[in-house]
Amino acid sequence: MGAPTSASGHVPHIAVLAGDGIGTEVVEVGLRVLQTAAEAYGWNFSADHALIGGAAIDATGSALPDATLHLASRADAVYFGAVGGPKWDNPLAKVRPEQGILGLRKALDLYANLRPVKLSPSLLSHSVLKEDIVRGTDMIVVRELTGGLYFGKPSRRWQSPTGWRAVDTLAYSEQEIERVLRTSFDLARLRRKKVTSVDKANVLTTGRFWREIANRVAVDYPDVTLEHILVDSAAMYLIRRPASFDVVVTENMFGDILTDEASVLAGSMGMLPSASLGSQRNSLGGVQGLYEPIHGTALYTPEVVGTGRANPIAAILSAALMLRYSLALPAVADAIEHAVETILEAGFRTSDIAGPGTEIVVTDRMGELIAAEIARAASSTQKARITAPTVA
Repeated sequence: MGAPTSASGHVPHIAVLAGDGIGTEVVEVGLRVLQTAAEAYGWNFSADHALIGGAAIDATGSALPDATLHLASRADAVYFGAVGGPKWDNPLAKVRPEQGILGLRKALDLYANLRPVKLSPSLLSHSVLKEDIVRGTDMIVVRELTGGLYFGKPSRRWQSPTGWRAVDTLAYSEQEIERVLRTSFDLARLRRKKVTSVDKANVLTTGRFWREIANRVAVDYPDVTLEHILVDSAAMYLIRRPASFDVVVTENMFGDILTDEASVLAGSMGMLPSASLGSQRNSLGGVQGLYEPIHGTALYTPEVVGTGRANPIAAILSAALMLRYSLALPAVADAIEHAVETILEAGFRTSDIAGPGTEIVVTDRMGELIAAEIARAASSTQKARITAPTVA
């Protein structure tokens, strides 16, 4: 349709790491939708696949093989599925599937995880909360990814004279906190100009450190309102007044927990995408990032794999985020997001978001419907341009 391959004229290169279990299914559907969007809007991309997580352990003994890391490092963006499953659930195992995604985030210095939580108007009645509480919910939770308990040292278990003991270390540097806060304030400037910083300043030294730096950064953003909330209060307010939040920023573990809680606002974890961004720019002028549905493999047990019951919308919307932040194609991202909303408004649902008067469709069919709507909308737009009258 005459559009360039990207804003920079380069062909985007995507590293596809589908992972394990349901990750392989939803990523496949997402790629088909992405290909339809490319064909409909006149751009192109290249994609290379690699192993990560449990599949990589089985094949190479490592959750993050060198070849996978090399591919991801040189790609413009990483499209990720999910890792893990009962096969690799031994808590004493030295190599675990989760080490793949954690190691990838660390190696690529992906420090800010963006998780949009926006309730589709067509799903208002499906939320477990009352409609008047969830109506208008539209927030982005920004989770710090490279510090905190998940990476602090020491992290070990040992046998002492009084029995077994274990320790994890919650550690943060000034730079780690400041950069994720600045990302949050920059996002807020493009939205409703409000940042909610979540900490545990009443108990934790790191929480007081976080709050101190947040106040300092806020001085550089006089047009943005900053509020501080303790994490336990934040968990309550997410359920009592979710529409009051705009951009929420917090440390690694708190963000992990709060975003899973926030998934109930959208009706299902199968609806929520995410973007993990760093400071590295790619060849397209965008930010190198990793894009994945937040549900992981935990939401879909091995018995669900291959049955068509998985919701691919989170993976499809993650592809839209990839277009927006890494591939410099925001108009195509808008088209995908609009197509998702159109199909939901038409009453099509996967089983996790089904309700009265809706039609349940399987995973692949949901992808086909969304892809067809993207193609239809693009064709209609092109015809409108061709038939538009010329103003003398």
